[in-house]
Amino acid sequence: MAKLIETPNSRPPIERMMLIHHRLKGGNFPNCRKLSDEIEVCERTIKRDLDFMKTRLNLPIKYDAKRYGFYYSQLVEEFPSVPVTEAEVFALLVAHKAIAQYQGTPFQAPLETAFRKLSAHLHDQHQLSAGNLEQALSFRPFAPESTDLENFEMLSQALQTAQVLEFSYQKLGTERARKRIVHPYHLTCFDNRWYLVAHDTDRGALRTFALARMSRVQLLSERFKRPIDFQIENYLSGSFGIFKSDKDFEAVIHFDKWAAQLIRERRWHPTQELTELPKGCIRLRLRLNNLEELKRWVLSWGTHATVERPKALCDAIRATAVALAEIYNPNRS
Repeated sequence: MAKLIETPNSRPPIERMMLIHHRLKGGNFPNCRKLSDEIEVCERTIKRDLDFMKTRLNLPIKYDAKRYGFYYSQLVEEFPSVPVTEAEVFALLVAHKAIAQYQGTPFQAPLETAFRKLSAHLHDQHQLSAGNLEQALSFRPFAPESTDLENFEMLSQALQTAQVLEFSYQKLGTERARKRIVHPYHLTCFDNRWYLVAHDTDRGALRTFALARMSRVQLLSERFKRPIDFQIENYLSGSFGIFKSDKDFEAVIHFDKWAAQLIRERRWHPTQELTELPKGCIRLRLRLNNLEELKRWVLSWGTHATVERPKALCDAIRATAVALAEIYNPNRS
């Protein structure tokens, strides 16, 4: 008989043990071979599961040599709670609080349901710990996007089934929407906004679309083959946020003492290099393929940040500063 090799699609351990539990409760005296065939894992895995159930979950599992199978020697009403550590309880609560990031998407309801199921199996001591931390943790998403659930669900389906999408899209700053036909590759959330990365068939290139600007979304019957070498991390590696281009810039920004502390506290980009300067100042160096998102970020620092290069970014910041000075000119009529 060929040796069974477990794959990433094998049942998770808790699901395997729940099935073993039901077979033991049924009084069918299952053995390792039968359970292995049913659950589609090797017998060695079944033996490990049974050992865990006996030693860690304290279940009264015995082997009947005459019946060639396992059984419960005492009445077991319910499958016991899986032991978890305080750190795991804390991580579970953080995950629960993070659900706030998915409000208004199809993920919200199943995430909340999953959390209720998981928390229901906690021991009383852990439930008390979670209760004490409930008011101590929160996520505060800034200006979360109001997502069209119907569009979101169609995009999710298109990604799963590799179906071509058609929609109307209004680019920022334009007066009317235009039809786009795309092969959807990836859906990502950045800065509380959802974006679709897709191959635009008319332009013959990858493009990034904000979901809030999409309308009249339709699933077409045509299918496509997603490139096996596409990785979102590689695609956005040179982006400061979500958008990219084919250019190459070395951006160098000087931050004063007040801003330097904040800059040190975070990882702003994979390519960043920090150089300590006199008087507590700091210099940030980045390698990027576009400047638009970096421009907005630098402007958010006000007078605490000064662009040293590239010249294109210096010119863009200067032009914005001149325009702002004119807007806020007290003598302006």
